[in-house]
Amino acid sequence: MAMYLCLIDVPLFDKGLTQAEANTIARSPKAEVVAFVRSELNEVATILPTKEEYTEADKGRVTKATAMTLLARTYLYENAWSNVASICEEIINGKYGNYSLFPSYQGLFLPENEYNDEVIMDIGYTLTYRTWGEMYDGIPISVGGRVNAFSPIQELVDDYLMLNGKAINEAGSGYNEDDPYINRDPRFGYTIVYHGYNWVKGDGSSSTIYIKPGSAQEAGAESLDEYAGVGQNSTSTGYYIRKQFDPQAPEGMAAGLNLITMRYADILLMYAEAKNELGEMNQAVWNMTIRPIRERAGFTDTSALDYPGGSDLRTIIRRERRCELAIEGLRLFDIRRWGTIETVQNTVLHGAKFAANNTQYIELERRQFNKERDYLFAIPQAERDINNNLTQNPGY
Repeated sequence: MAMYLCLIDVPLFDKGLTQAEANTIARSPKAEVVAFVRSELNEVATILPTKEEYTEADKGRVTKATAMTLLARTYLYENAWSNVASICEEIINGKYGNYSLFPSYQGLFLPENEYNDEVIMDIGYTLTYRTWGEMYDGIPISVGGRVNAFSPIQELVDDYLMLNGKAINEAGSGYNEDDPYINRDPRFGYTIVYHGYNWVKGDGSSSTIYIKPGSAQEAGAESLDEYAGVGQNSTSTGYYIRKQFDPQAPEGMAAGLNLITMRYADILLMYAEAKNELGEMNQAVWNMTIRPIRERAGFTDTSALDYPGGSDLRTIIRRERRCELAIEGLRLFDIRRWGTIETVQNTVLHGAKFAANNTQYIELERRQFNKERDYLFAIPQAERDINNNLTQNPGY
C-alpha cells in the first residue's frame, strides 16, 4: 500500500521495450529514477481533477491530491523534510481539493462511509463484482476466520497510550498488567481484537472472543479458546485484527469494503513529523495535527490533547503514527527510513501473556536484520538469468 523509493539503481525506461531491449537494459542511477518519478507526479498533478471536480459516477478516481500525496512520500522516505512540509501544507490548505478528518475513527473504515473527505485514495471493491478475502486470515476463527496468517504483536499493543495520554510504562499512567486492555487509546479496540473482545456482527448480534487458554471453559462458553499455541491454526500472538474488516460482508470469504491507501490523517502526521525534524514544531502545529487526530480518536483528557512542550516529540509523533495508521501497510517503510528497523527486526517478538499457564508473554521467532544487506531486496536470479546486465545488490 505504500511506495518505498529504491535505495539503489534500477532499470528506468519511459517507452515500451522490445523483448530484446527488455532482456538487455541496465540499471539506471538512483538520482535519475527519483527525478523521473517526481517529474511525472508534478506533471500529472496539473492534469488530474480535484475530487470535487469528479461527477458522482467517477468518485474514487485518482486526483491531484493523490499525486501530491505520493510525491510527499517520495520525499518522506528520503527524510527530505522541507519538501515534505511544503507539499503537505499545500494539501492542508486545500490547494488540491478539500480534505478533513472523518469524525469517527471506527466509522472511517466502514462501508457506509466510503468516499468520505478523509480518503485521498482507496482501492475500490463492490459486492459481488469485485471482492477481497485476505482479511479473513486475520479475524478470530470463532467468527468465521480461516487459518490465521497474520496477527498483531504485543509490541504494537504496548505502544497504544492510556486515555490520560501516558505510555503504559510512564509513572501515573494507571496501566494494570493484569487488566491491560482497559482505559487505552480508543483506536486500540477499533484495530485489534484482544481477549474478552466484544465482536459485533453486521446484523447487530455479538459474541465474546475467548483467547486466553482456559477462559472459554471457565466462562461456560461453547466456543474453544482461540489461542492454542504458536504455529497452530489460530492466532500465534493472542490477538486478531478488526480494522478494515467489513461487518456487512455476507457469509463466506468475500468483502466489498474499499481499502484506503492514502488518507488525510497521514498528511497531518507527515507534516507534524517534518516540522518537528526541522525544529519548527510548536503549539500551533501540534493543534492542527496531533491534537485533532487524538480528539477524533476519542481522547478527552487534557494531558493527552495539550501540546507536550519539551517532551520527546520525535518518540511521541512516531508512536502516534504507528497507532493511527496500524495495519495500513506503512509501518515497514517507516522503520526503514527511521533506521529503527536495525533494532526492532533484530529481536524476539512477543504475544500476549498466555504462555506458561498465563504467567509469561508468548515468545515468537527471533527476527534478524542485516543492515549491510537487508535495506534492499535481492534481484531475483531468474531475472538475472534473462538479463546479464542486472547486477546483484550487495550482500546477496
